[in-house]
Amino acid sequence: MSSDFEGYEQDFAVLTAEITSKIARVPRLPPDEKKQMVANVEKQLEEAKELLEQMDLEVREIPPQSRGMYSNRMRSYKQEMGKLETDFKRSRIAYSDEVRNELLGDDGNSSENQRAHLLDNTERLERSSRRLEAGYQIAVETEQIGQEMLENLSHDREKIQRARERLRETDANLGKSSRVLTGMLRSVLVKSCSRAACSRQDSHQKVSLPSAGITVGPP
Repeated sequence: MSSDFEGYEQDFAVLTAEITSKIARVPRLPPDEKKQMVANVEKQLEEAKELLEQMDLEVREIPPQSRGMYSNRMRSYKQEMGKLETDFKRSRIAYSDEVRNELLGDDGNSSENQRAHLLDNTERLERSSRRLEAGYQIAVETEQIGQEMLENLSHDREKIQRARERLRETDANLGKSSRVLTGMLRSVLVKSCSRAACSRQDSHQKVSLPSAGITVGPP
C-alpha cells in the first residue's frame, strides 16, 4: 500500500515541476501560445488534484501507527498545490491584462494598477470563501448538536411517559388494596359490634337477688 502511495508521490512531483515551469513561461509567450499554455496548465492542475485524492485515499488505508509520516507529507503537497493555483491565477491575470492592453491600447502603468487591483480582489474573494466555509462547518456542527439534543429529549420523554404509566398502575393497585382493607376493617367492626350488642342484652336479662342469694335469669 505504501508503494502505491510512493508511486503517486513520484507522479505528483514530476507533474508539479512541469506545471511550475509552464506557469513561469506564460507571461513571456506570444498570445496564441499563451492561450494554449493556459489550457494545458489547467488540465495538468486537474490531474494533480486527482493524484492528491488518490494519495489521500491511500493514507486512509495505512495503519494508524504508521499514518503520521504520510499525513505530514500530504499536508506539504496540499500546500504546494495551493501555491501552484495561486501562481497560476496571477499568471492568468497578467495574461488577461496584457491581452486587454493590446486590444485597448492601455499604457503600462494602467496595466500594473489593474493587475494589482485584480490581485487584491482575488485575495478578498479567497478570504470570503474561507469564511463561508468556516461558517458552513459551524452550521453543520450546530445542526448535529441540535439533532443529538432532540434525540436525548425524545428518550427523556419516553422515560417520563413510562414512569407516569407505572405511577398510574401503582395508584390503581393502591386503590384496590385500600378498598380490600376497608372491607376487611368494616367486617371486623361489624362482628365486634354484634358481639358487644349480645353481651349487653344478656346483662339486661339477668336479675340479681342479693338478699336471697338467688339470681334469676335465663337457663
